[in-house]
Amino acid sequence: MSTIRVTDEVKERLRDLKRDDESFNDLLDRLSRSEKDVEEMAGFLSEFDDGSLADNMRETHEELNESLDRRSDE
Repeated sequence: MSTIRVTDEVKERLRDLKRDDESFNDLLDRLSRSEKDVEEMAGFLSEFDDGSLADNMRETHEELNESLDRRSDE
């Protein structure tokens, strides 16, 4: 187990992003997923889909990144 020091401001922002049913560890794990993870998942799903699901996942991922960028600018 490790300790990560963050400012109170960062902790509040993380708390706002955290889902009710997840720990801070779960939150950081979710937020730290790379685009490669999403692309691999989209590639796997494309075997079962006509491509619209993978496109939708990419768009949602981009929207989430933009939302997180806007929050960090505040």
